[in-house]
Amino acid sequence: MKVLDNKKTALALRIEGIVKDFVATSKENSLKDDKADEKAWELPLVGFSRGDDPLYEKLKADIGPFYWTPAEAFGLAFPEITVQPAELTVIAWILPQTAATKADNRRQRKYGSERWARTRFYGEFFNDHLRRHVAETLSKAGYEAVPPTLSPSFRGQMSERFGFASNWSERHGAFVSGLGTFGLCDGLITPLGKAMRCGTVIARLSVPSTERPYRDHQAYCLFYARGTCGKCMKRCPVGAITEAGHDKLRCGEYLGKVAAPYANSHYGINIYSCGLCQTAVPCESAIPRPLRQG
Repeated sequence: MKVLDNKKTALALRIEGIVKDFVATSKENSLKDDKADEKAWELPLVGFSRGDDPLYEKLKADIGPFYWTPAEAFGLAFPEITVQPAELTVIAWILPQTAATKADNRRQRKYGSERWARTRFYGEFFNDHLRRHVAETLSKAGYEAVPPTLSPSFRGQMSERFGFASNWSERHGAFVSGLGTFGLCDGLITPLGKAMRCGTVIARLSVPSTERPYRDHQAYCLFYARGTCGKCMKRCPVGAITEAGHDKLRCGEYLGKVAAPYANSHYGINIYSCGLCQTAVPCESAIPRPLRQG
């Protein structure tokens, strides 16, 4: 049994290395700025969760019947394979914004900075490369793998309970995989902060799950945990964050009608970007100090 556990741990470390090495060495990890070849992302965090983790079924029940469990997402990519949820692992990662990007956005009051817009566009383009790289590398090693958000069936959905949603959430995959909890603005607060993007791949393999050092899905948010802070409310230029939470409709209207045209006209990038609620807040780059473990 110990030998088997050692092999699983070694495989987890190997996968973590695949993710981190690609982020560190790929030329696509770039803001594509002519003035300097800046990286879009710092080194990531990587976590794992079992495909049969009860939280995935709970998410489906909460969000809606359209929401995929890991087994459902895997089955769409590999319909010829009969697989049990316990045979699957969700690999999740956190790509933290660079110090320069966070500093730029910290100074903004109404629109996201150019670095933030470049990260939102070119950084997410790189994240797609990373998703494919992880899935292809594992597949070549004999482990079938799929990035759910790159599935032809991946799309936005309307949740009766939560409004705008999709049939797979990488933030929720990261939450189940021990990488963070949600804040008042719906952003995921991780040990590297809330100024980040997520990625996931589902693979037919078995590795130890990452420990979740929290019991509550909002444990790292000062507002929810202690009734304090609320700085993300002040950061939102359109009041889409209140004590009631995140108004997705108001936020979406601002992103589509104001932020996207601004990024296009001022930065030449056709993307909606803002990120103000992710910067100049206590959870920007870490779990807020009063809530840290240890």
